[in-house]
Amino acid sequence: MYVGKNCCVAHRGWSSKAPENTLAAIQLAMSEPYISWIEFDVQLSKDGIPVVIHDYTLERTTNGQGFVREKTYAELSQLDAGSWFSPAYAGEKIPTLENVLDLAGGRLRMNIELKTQGNMYSGLEEAVIDHIYRYTLQHDVVLTSFEPKVVQRLKRLAPELRTGLITEMPSPDYVAVCRSLGADFLSLYYPLFTKQNAAALVQQRIGIMAWTCNHTKDIIQVADLHPELMICTNYPDRWNMAIGEGKEG
Repeated sequence: MYVGKNCCVAHRGWSSKAPENTLAAIQLAMSEPYISWIEFDVQLSKDGIPVVIHDYTLERTTNGQGFVREKTYAELSQLDAGSWFSPAYAGEKIPTLENVLDLAGGRLRMNIELKTQGNMYSGLEEAVIDHIYRYTLQHDVVLTSFEPKVVQRLKRLAPELRTGLITEMPSPDYVAVCRSLGADFLSLYYPLFTKQNAAALVQQRIGIMAWTCNHTKDIIQVADLHPELMICTNYPDRWNMAIGEGKEG
């Protein structure tokens, strides 16, 4: 596993080569030693099963319709989550969080985004935390969310786990933002990082990740800001050619 400068995070698995948030995309990420992290999204089915899917609705990435939260896991498990991407992935399923942990636990570190708004998913934090401890992955994950209240709740429920805010909002003091939530990780839209704020965050022992860098020039520029700045991308191969072991020159 690559553990050097600006580690590569495969966004929703290797989502430029396989349908996002599927076991196929995660399996591809596991195939390259320079990919040390994956990022993926978790919601709850109607019957409370943590499932890995980004959108709140099913239309874009499956052959289903309606809201994820309105379907039982039995219903979700019947959907095709691969054909939209390519006929080669016809029949790919929406995985459960358990499926992903079974596959990648202990082999890749994981940035797990709790995908929710307001009070959409009562019990989501507890369900994810329970899975992390059952698989003894508490040292291999960071739990993140766009929702500040979710970040705070995660830290209250499991203070020893790494928790982080995801944001694309400018701020003059991201350290203060994180401290106010008890967050020890910041997942920030990549154009908002500077050498100054990256250094300030690392100095305060707050982990940093830039999303989503898909162009080679952006990957290079972001990597130059700080060596500990993780780079989340749909194109891990571009990361490798830009700054990894496969870089040219």
